[in-house]
Amino acid sequence: MAAVQGGLIDTEEEKDIKTEPSSDGCGNNNANDGRLHNASPGTTSSGGSNKPAAGAAEDQQTLLAVLQFLKKNKLTESVEILRREAGLSEETDDPKGLESSGAGSGGVGGNADAGSGDANSLLSRVSVSSSAVSAASAAPAPPKVVAEDQPDVNVVLSAYSQQGDPALYDVYYNGLKRFIETVLDCHRAELSQVFYPLFVHMYLELVYNNHENVAKAFFEKFSGDQECYYEDDLRILSGLSKKEHMRGNETLLDFRTSKFVLRISRDSYQLLKRHLQERQNNQIWNIIQEHLYIDIFDGMPRSKSQIDAMSGSLAGEAKREANKAKVFYGLLKEPEIEVPLDDEDEEAENEEGKPKKKKPKKDSMGSKSKKQDPNAPSQTRIPLPELKDSDKLDKIMYMKEATKKIRLAPETLPSICFYSFLNAYQGLTAVDFTDDSSLIAGGFADSTVRVWSVTPKKLRRVKSAADLSLIDKESDDVLERIMDEKTASESKILYGHSGPVYGISFSPDRNYLLSSSEDGTVRLWSLQTYSCLVGYKGHNYPVWDTQFSPHGYYFISGGHDRVARLWATDHYQPLRMFAGHLADITCTRFHPNSNYVATGSSDRTIRLWDVLTGNCVRIFTGHKGPIHALAFSPNGKFLASGATDGRVLLWDIGHGLMIGELKGHTDTIYSLKFSRDGEILASGSMDNTVRLWDALKAFDDLETDDFTAATGHIHLPENSQELLLGTYLSKSTPVVHLHFTRRNLLLAAGAYNP
Repeated sequence: MAAVQGGLIDTEEEKDIKTEPSSDGCGNNNANDGRLHNASPGTTSSGGSNKPAAGAAEDQQTLLAVLQFLKKNKLTESVEILRREAGLSEETDDPKGLESSGAGSGGVGGNADAGSGDANSLLSRVSVSSSAVSAASAAPAPPKVVAEDQPDVNVVLSAYSQQGDPALYDVYYNGLKRFIETVLDCHRAELSQVFYPLFVHMYLELVYNNHENVAKAFFEKFSGDQECYYEDDLRILSGLSKKEHMRGNETLLDFRTSKFVLRISRDSYQLLKRHLQERQNNQIWNIIQEHLYIDIFDGMPRSKSQIDAMSGSLAGEAKREANKAKVFYGLLKEPEIEVPLDDEDEEAENEEGKPKKKKPKKDSMGSKSKKQDPNAPSQTRIPLPELKDSDKLDKIMYMKEATKKIRLAPETLPSICFYSFLNAYQGLTAVDFTDDSSLIAGGFADSTVRVWSVTPKKLRRVKSAADLSLIDKESDDVLERIMDEKTASESKILYGHSGPVYGISFSPDRNYLLSSSEDGTVRLWSLQTYSCLVGYKGHNYPVWDTQFSPHGYYFISGGHDRVARLWATDHYQPLRMFAGHLADITCTRFHPNSNYVATGSSDRTIRLWDVLTGNCVRIFTGHKGPIHALAFSPNGKFLASGATDGRVLLWDIGHGLMIGELKGHTDTIYSLKFSRDGEILASGSMDNTVRLWDALKAFDDLETDDFTAATGHIHLPENSQELLLGTYLSKSTPVVHLHFTRRNLLLAAGAYNP
């Protein structure tokens, strides 16, 4: 694979190119990435004789700009040293000389646009282009633009100041459009991907250079040609009609600081290159070279449906290198715990006079956990908390429950129990159940967190320190005695946040509860004292989601600052910061083995992060709206995602490929959950429905050969209706959360919307 970014390449040069191992697409540099650069992007004459001269002129121009800058800041000694080393006379760096040399290398037809003679503008242009090149070779998606570290807007925008005659933009774009419409069908779909990023950058150049009316006409003429899934972005873009609007606009900065990735076959790319060379179309080629990353593959061009399946994210598709890293998706070996038989079970079996059948069942569960999964990480890859006695007891309870678990299948669907929050005028924003389904918690827009007991057992606080000192610590029922009966109630309210609570998560041992809020903090609450233990401060903006690791101790948070943070309960600073998303992180999920974290974002991508190294090891594109739900399959091999586009997408983590698309919901999907053995996938949506899907069939039909994995060519079967096992409509309650109990009863929750 040769990834092309840089000027046009002569066919003679192309024969000598060797593809080297490249960066893995997530900022992890492996080796030389084999990308091709041209010394002078602006010169495309067929003879190529002008290249050295243009390069030299550009160098001279840069040098003069630096001299002007030094002079302006009265750094006379530096000016003298630089002039001496470069062998320049005093006349050479006068502003007039600079202007004349600047005019010679302007846009198309030698037209020098506004700002091309200004030394400061030129200097910022030089700095932004060099930073773009270095960013491209180091990381495909630049490190996250965190609020406290925003790039200089003037520098980011100044790359738009050097372009050509505004009247010709329409002609250039129309010419390319006509060319692509006339090529063979097999190439048309691939080359059509170029339209959207070109349209955006050409429009922004016109706006930046104060050609307001031309920009408006350009937008009105061509915005209708763009794919429907870019509608929201175009709506934001249409509001940027003046240069002043561009400063501080997040969408614009995202688009400008990240290269838009297009995946195109070699044949289609050659067609595009030849067309632009023949037409001397520098304007479009400059944009392709500076703002686009073309990921070339050998083989048949992709069809329209294959391209549409993977398109839609803010920065185009993921580079294929982004999904090549090894992922240890297997499960960790379960600890060996002896499971004693219940007294009831023994009595029941003895009454019937039959041999005990449950013992072997439990042994088989134990033996299953003793096998080491070849795809699993080592037990010590990341430090995990040791099992306490209470954890072991809980494991035993879990294994006993598992023997009574209902085996789900298309013929035996789970029962669904719906918890409706009535009169939730405080605005229900988040829900979670404990793993044993004994407690339910809700986060509310009035900044409170409320916890309810789902069982007849009431919630009690621990007694005060004075009362605890009177208790006999050696007694058998000490755990009961420490609880204060006077405080028993069906629910508790936790106060502490100063903004709506958007994320909520119980710890696996049910001793703690996490909540994340608009106030920028994540709070850890004790479920023994029902008080706040810690406030974790690291995010500067609202925190949209938080989740405990399946093994406890670690938790993840993500929010408006676009950075996900990994925490440990006993550290007040984050252990890892995962930067790379181009918009808000809207949902977070731990992999079942706790070694990886998945984040879904408003940039319409999902990223998988390695907890040990902090690297991004997978980037999944294909959703057409912000992602609000993620769920890993119990075996750790697959990931399901749901978004505002109403689609559920299924991903193979090992190969880094999309393997299925489930259509049916008509509104945002807010919750996804696999049954305990992964046979059924449940999805809950704002369309007031819960839908059940046949996950086993979706994954069993999968055929992933080496070619598919290498090229990313996927053929998604249109089998949503076959996989849909049932649709269950609530009266008027959007589904905010789903949870399978240990016996495979499905619990759903949401606030009734009268």
